[in-house]
Amino acid sequence: MSPAAKPSQIRLELTAELHKWRAFLAIAELGSLTRAALFLNSNQSLLSRQLNALERDCKARLFTRTGRGVTLSDVGLRILPQVKALLGSAEGLEQEIRGEAREPAGQVVLGSLPSITNAIVAQLYLRLREKYPEIQLRLLEGSSGQVEEWMADARVDLAILYRYGKAMSAQEQPLAVVDSYLIGAPGDRLTRAPEVPFAALDGLPLVLPGAPNGLRTALDSLSRQEKIVLQPQLEADSLPVMRAMVAEAKLYTVLPIHCVWQEVKEGRLQASRLVSPSLQRTVSMELARAKGPGKAVSAVAAEVQALVDEGARRGMWHPGGLPDAA
Repeated sequence: MSPAAKPSQIRLELTAELHKWRAFLAIAELGSLTRAALFLNSNQSLLSRQLNALERDCKARLFTRTGRGVTLSDVGLRILPQVKALLGSAEGLEQEIRGEAREPAGQVVLGSLPSITNAIVAQLYLRLREKYPEIQLRLLEGSSGQVEEWMADARVDLAILYRYGKAMSAQEQPLAVVDSYLIGAPGDRLTRAPEVPFAALDGLPLVLPGAPNGLRTALDSLSRQEKIVLQPQLEADSLPVMRAMVAEAKLYTVLPIHCVWQEVKEGRLQASRLVSPSLQRTVSMELARAKGPGKAVSAVAAEVQALVDEGARRGMWHPGGLPDAA
């Protein structure tokens, strides 16, 4: 008779306290107890106690405290991949139990600039409602700085941003490259042509976003390089205000074509692509590092990519890649 099977001898007491290891991962990837507490809907003192308990259990320091936050110690760095694997397995088990492994579900928070989401948000909502009815989409719109802050604080699951030049983090993927256009009122001579040299902006009455702003910074830098003078008559961070000032006050502005797609199509505005040199930017998408690309987040990201690809086929932007040299 074969010996009786023995129960597993593996004893993982930490499986009963996965929340502590989730706190460890959040602190490791956000580099701050304050940000980790915000992400986990906890408080900093509780998080600090959990971290101290973990370090007592491990009999080693997991983090090094600095004036700007915390960084992983040598021990912390060594165990980080195993902690990620453990939490990933636990999440997969939880999703399987709930049935989420088969059907993406839950809230997904998307952070973006208004000029980007205006072009795709309606179709994104309709597609998610049809294909993934258990996903609840929440949209946060703000400036580039605000969206980046939300991403750093893990308040959003994914972010869509503009990037100028070729600098991009390892967590980002380029979705599209957009050209910049000089936007004018109907009948305007300068924006009647398909293209206009960048030098034509010299002395034009413009409505532009105020600094700090990615587009404004790029325009100011390029104008100095080309030795021309930009003359904003009005600074406005509102896209509707900028469009209205062009149409009604006969000012000019600089925008990507998708920001005025419908107005140009209906003849309410004119757009001429800036060349010699051109001014391009990348539309990028970044997933939150601390949360990880769960099934619902991955589903939303895939639909965003599909809509951006469709926009490229319509001529709103160029597919994928990074901007060409000016």
